[in-house]
Amino acid sequence: MMDSSPHKLYHVHGFDSRQHLEDYFSDKPDMVFRDDFLQFFIDNLKQVFAVGHINGDILIDLSVGSFIHHLYSASEFFKNIIVLKVSNRCIMELKRWVDERTGAFYWGHTSALHQEKEENSDQFEDNEGKVRSAIQHVVKCDLEKENMTEPLVLPPADCVISAWGLDNASKDQDDYIRYLRKFCGLLKPGGHIILIGVLDATYYTVGKDKIHSLTYNEDFVRKALVGEGFIIDYCKVKERTAVSDITDYKAIIFIAAHKGN
Repeated sequence: MMDSSPHKLYHVHGFDSRQHLEDYFSDKPDMVFRDDFLQFFIDNLKQVFAVGHINGDILIDLSVGSFIHHLYSASEFFKNIIVLKVSNRCIMELKRWVDERTGAFYWGHTSALHQEKEENSDQFEDNEGKVRSAIQHVVKCDLEKENMTEPLVLPPADCVISAWGLDNASKDQDDYIRYLRKFCGLLKPGGHIILIGVLDATYYTVGKDKIHSLTYNEDFVRKALVGEGFIIDYCKVKERTAVSDITDYKAIIFIAAHKGN
């Protein structure tokens, strides 16, 4: 008998944070998402930060799970990174790495990917160490509250990054707009937002759990950002190369924008 229950919502039901890392971000030989979820993130983030327009004191990360490789470049351009997570499990997984505790997930392979194209690769710097130093706070948040980090009031951010945060929390496109508006409320006037998501997806699997992913296309994201007063500075779409049935996305989107006056 087939399971007719709806897919789980990440921010409501949570998932196994370590299994998520192992399946989608690890250095295992059978990890097929290297180009899509590791290299693509790193390359595009390096490119948009290298232009020099996105920098400042505070960056807020509102991404799904406990991955950190998308923060390598950010740690070079922001003094402080505040990470918001919806589940205690993801917070514990991330803090295990930040505090360099036994059993922390290994990210050396992504540090190497980040360093590969550096012009000064002979002057190797500890990418992971810079990220650890930059992460000032890891905070529990509730996406349904007006102030997501209540009772803590966050200082306005120069930039917000969200990888899959909107995809997984939004049951429909109205939800996407509502959450996007909340994320934008964390920004200073003229601040930047970077969204990383998957196109035409319905689910991804973590262990035995199927997690909901909102189905949308590039045109929808662009219109959503423009509708909230953003000017799009950069957009890149990569067709899927990973061969696996644990998720059904068709492409990945990376989009950066800034709030217009």
